[in-house]
Amino acid sequence: MKLIVTGSIAFDYLMSFPGKFTEHFLPEHMHRVSLSFLVDTMDKRRGGCAPNIAYTLALLGERPYLMATAGQDVTDYKAWMDAAQIDTSLMKIVDGKFCASFFCSTDQANNQIASFYTGAMANAGELSFRAVSDLADGLVIISPNDPGAMVQYAEECAAIGLKYIWDPGQQCARMEGDQLTAGVTGAFMVICNDYEFELIRQKTGMGEAEILAHVPLLVVTKGEKGCTIHTRDGVTDVAAVTPHRMEDPTGVGDAFRGGFMKGLAMGAAYPVCAQLGSVAATYALEHLGGTSHAYTWKEFSARYEEHFGTLKA
Repeated sequence: MKLIVTGSIAFDYLMSFPGKFTEHFLPEHMHRVSLSFLVDTMDKRRGGCAPNIAYTLALLGERPYLMATAGQDVTDYKAWMDAAQIDTSLMKIVDGKFCASFFCSTDQANNQIASFYTGAMANAGELSFRAVSDLADGLVIISPNDPGAMVQYAEECAAIGLKYIWDPGQQCARMEGDQLTAGVTGAFMVICNDYEFELIRQKTGMGEAEILAHVPLLVVTKGEKGCTIHTRDGVTDVAAVTPHRMEDPTGVGDAFRGGFMKGLAMGAAYPVCAQLGSVAATYALEHLGGTSHAYTWKEFSARYEEHFGTLKA
């Protein structure tokens, strides 16, 4: 099965401020704010939904294709992805732009001030599935990206009969109801967390039954409560895997998606796919950043069997 991952490629710049932002805002001067915060630490991480998902698939023995736009600063990141067995042949580098970037400062009370630069992500619509060969046995995930490009990819996949997973993620807050609906109606599977599902419900008027009228599979993740699988035959809950430690939630949902896709590639039943996703998500939760962890298939399988029993396709 040819696995193609679309979505953002980004860098995260995470900084820590040793005080509280709120102590520096003057209520009587809120009409004119000019503040600068001296931070103690800065951590630059590889980010973006597409590499996070693809990395989990690569760890699990697949060689996924990454289809996304990146900036002129992607050279080292691309070399890392190539070394991690992620196929970057469908990636486009946009001259004159940087990769999408997330700049976030966090204070001692976990308040955050952040900015997001879309950069080369805004050019995602320049890529097209009509230019990709050998799609007869393909599976695509359309994860958070430029909203217009996400809808374009969904329409192209539906038109050429290519199976795709609709994963609007954090773009649920930005996308209009008709854009979300367009992604749902031609999908094989819809996946989102419980908060995003409520946004979809409010913006499209579609609940579980209405979505299942279009797609055979809806998966709603619920953090430490695991996930719920909805099909036309019923509902199944799958538990999360308790982490050995909780380091950072960045990329946990993406790791779950990678694990679920591995199960689909194996031909596993949907609950097994979700269990694979739960194990993959926990590895990400135990490490800083979405791609700083690693494991072998033997280690992964042992952890799976510790929680869910013998792994059966």
